[in-house]
Amino acid sequence: MKSKVLILLMVLFALCSCQKEDPKEMDLSGEWQFKIDSLDQGVKEKWFLKTLDDTVHLPGSMAENGKGDDITVNTHWTGSMWNDSLWYKDPKYAKYRQPGNVKVSFWLSPKKVYTGAAWYQKKVVIPQSWQNQHINLGLERPHWETTVWVDDQEVGMENSLGTPHDYNLAKYLTPGEHTITIRIDNRVKDINPGVDAHSISDNTQTNWNGIVGDIKLTATSPIVFQNVKLFPNVKDKGVTVKGKVVNSSGKTQKGKIVLQAIESGSTNSLPPLEKEMEIEGEGDFEIDYPMGNDLLLWDEFDPNLYTMKLQLETQLGTSEKEVVFGMRSFEVNGKHFTVNGRPVYLRGTLECSIFPLTGYPSTDVDEWKRIFKTIRSYGLNHMRFHSYCPPEAAFRAADEMGVYVQVEASSWANIGDGEPVDEWIYKEAEDILNTYGNHPSFVMMAYGNEPSGKNHEEYLYKFVDHFKKLDNRRLYTSGAGWPLLDNLDYYNHKGPRIQGWAQELNSIINAKPPQTEFDYNELIQKTPMPYVSHEMGQWCVYPNFKEMSKYTGVLEPKNFEIFKETLEDNHLGHLADSLLMASGKLQVLCYKADIEAALRTKDMAGFQLLDLHDFPGQGTALVGVLDAFWEEKGYVSAEEFREFNSETVPLARMAKRVFLNDEDFTAKVEVAHYGEKPIKTVTPTWGLVDKEGNTFAKGEFAKTDIPIGNGFGLGEISLDLNEVDTPKKLTLTVYIGNHKNSWDVWVYPSKNTSIEKEDDIRVVQKFDAATINYLKNGGKVLLTINKGDIAADKGGDIGVGFSSIFWNTSWTKGQKPHTLGILTDPQHPALTEFPTEYHSNWQWWDAMSHSNAIVLDDFTSDLNPIVRVIDDWFENRRTALIFEVKVGKGKLLVSGIDLHSDLENRPEARQLLYSLKKYIASNRFDPKVELQPEDIKNLMKY
Repeated sequence: MKSKVLILLMVLFALCSCQKEDPKEMDLSGEWQFKIDSLDQGVKEKWFLKTLDDTVHLPGSMAENGKGDDITVNTHWTGSMWNDSLWYKDPKYAKYRQPGNVKVSFWLSPKKVYTGAAWYQKKVVIPQSWQNQHINLGLERPHWETTVWVDDQEVGMENSLGTPHDYNLAKYLTPGEHTITIRIDNRVKDINPGVDAHSISDNTQTNWNGIVGDIKLTATSPIVFQNVKLFPNVKDKGVTVKGKVVNSSGKTQKGKIVLQAIESGSTNSLPPLEKEMEIEGEGDFEIDYPMGNDLLLWDEFDPNLYTMKLQLETQLGTSEKEVVFGMRSFEVNGKHFTVNGRPVYLRGTLECSIFPLTGYPSTDVDEWKRIFKTIRSYGLNHMRFHSYCPPEAAFRAADEMGVYVQVEASSWANIGDGEPVDEWIYKEAEDILNTYGNHPSFVMMAYGNEPSGKNHEEYLYKFVDHFKKLDNRRLYTSGAGWPLLDNLDYYNHKGPRIQGWAQELNSIINAKPPQTEFDYNELIQKTPMPYVSHEMGQWCVYPNFKEMSKYTGVLEPKNFEIFKETLEDNHLGHLADSLLMASGKLQVLCYKADIEAALRTKDMAGFQLLDLHDFPGQGTALVGVLDAFWEEKGYVSAEEFREFNSETVPLARMAKRVFLNDEDFTAKVEVAHYGEKPIKTVTPTWGLVDKEGNTFAKGEFAKTDIPIGNGFGLGEISLDLNEVDTPKKLTLTVYIGNHKNSWDVWVYPSKNTSIEKEDDIRVVQKFDAATINYLKNGGKVLLTINKGDIAADKGGDIGVGFSSIFWNTSWTKGQKPHTLGILTDPQHPALTEFPTEYHSNWQWWDAMSHSNAIVLDDFTSDLNPIVRVIDDWFENRRTALIFEVKVGKGKLLVSGIDLHSDLENRPEARQLLYSLKKYIASNRFDPKVELQPEDIKNLMKY
């Protein structure tokens, strides 16, 4: 019994001790009273004086709390559909516009959607110890306009999208009970940052309503630090600390500021430094703090961090602040960036506020570390935040992971025409700099994305000038995408891409035969500043339907459901995984070509991919080798991707990738090296092997030192190919220490052996009466169709190119190409003399560039093509490049590829023609599905 009493006394003593402590912070997370104000009557009816009749949990969004409206065809979206008739008017989507089965094809679907005002309310009890203290209400990541009342008094309004909303409540919160009421409005009103801006758009994070980060009251001395900024000076080995001290006591006070830097994650500290000052209402201070001769620098290889501890001691108490910073310089040297004086090349991706579980960006540091760890594993060192600014957690994670970030002032807008958004962008940018500017990872800034407005250039010139003078700790550009102005620190432009907007089949990758020589030297050399490629890539892949089970949060993959259902309706559901894998392999080829072209370009400063992971909005842009959760899809690993995208990448310049065996194989080999240090005394090697791993040739280059930079030549390879007597794929691999990179090439015989029983077959270009009669009498026919001969509704209107789809056909309103490569069985006897994988590779470039896709939807689903064209997932047609059928007593092989024009200059076409002829002349040519002559004729225009 005595022991129980003793324990009880100890508990009571502990409780009393806690009560006597002076709490400085009050966590307001948890249950809040709540009410939707869809009619916007709350202010007029003074809801801040009433007890709201519903509840939600904060932090969180309305959608997470199950509040809002169900999606209907009348839902008001925040975002452009561009090609809205595709969903709203197309008969084939009619069933997805019905109540109970509403499925939108353009983006992920929120379980609940709401735009308007909503009210949040909580009672708080202020302790006596907070009397005469500075009391701050901090709202991390509200969305987006907040108005605050304490009891019956309106405190104010804030509308930053990228930074916390802070309210000084000292004169409103006296000791005792009070009611805090917050009205949050997520409508686009007079300030319009652009409905497609990733800060607000349903295309990405959704236009949610709520507060999703820390919500707290903080009490401090009435004399506090504000807007503390640290300016590292790597050259002089010091840091200048600037800030403001605000005195709300009403009396002038004498105080002492004490600074001390400590290595983060360590007990190592530098000597303290003191400065006395007299403070009236507010006062600025500036202190130079020496970091010593052994200072640690911050960069991607060694992201060393310090914590600057600041104390302000006065008679009214002590105010403290801690600021994490890094000793780094990020500067321009001619056309290059340097970090701490060393050249750096930006290998970046975008983050477009894509968070499928929550519908808003994470405020958790560990989640951002996971994301940054992922992009680093794929060889990237940079992230651009497209038209939004991430939360504090992202900066902290980037600091620790050594990632360089570009932040934008929450806009994709019409600017410069005197609308309220013009002034708001300045405020938004200043808030971002004041809040996150000390983070060493924050190295670049733009107003936002792709500006428009008749006066946008003049506006952005002034914008850049203003912020370069205000805060020189980072570099500034106008807008991501354009325009080029002479006061920019760097140019972020769309020029360096192998496929651009509206280029369609006239792009480098689709109009020029395969090679690895081209670069962007002309663009770079005429641009008098560092040039970073804007939104490079945008290569699509077929949807991964296995991913759908991951959507366990507020967003549902209704768009994926549409695509899956239409695929199954057309008897192709069993091929879903194969379509993903084959198109994925092509997607990787396209990204490799894009990235290598950028790395080959001397003096280019970097690139920003769109995107390493999927963008499930703007029509559903499945452009990532990773899914929307930053996870692998199965067709390329981080190790494989890093071969052509890392700090050290071997590169080969080849004029072509298809050779005859009476030619010489030639390649010029170079390297792009942006490592921590030059590579000393290395001997690069190379090998050329076949698919079985047999070495055809190998060699080594001279031992050398490799400096930091690109365009450094290692040597040339020249080989006689006459020993290759059968068609082969060979793979060239170049090794530099632990780094390697590979390229496939193809070698075909300059003269193929004769085909046995070739006289028994007929090769024709038209399906005419003579051909029909020949088939009816038991003949074997190879029909190689002229490009353009297929009827529009049978595939003639399908734009076939080598590359995969750019962004997606919905958002681009049908830009070509409309296809995602091929799917075939590499063991099919028709392809015995044309070595291939199951997916597109460069030897198929010629075929895809001279072909029609043929739609087989009118025929039995038992008709399986020899070579299938992977169709756009919005259509999911059964499209073929090569198929075989019985016609009458005869056998017909139909090639949508032109295998008869200009053959003297098309070695791939000659070889494919040979392979098909050899097949149909053999006994293995035995089609199972029968069609009538009229079925074939109906495919044609003629």
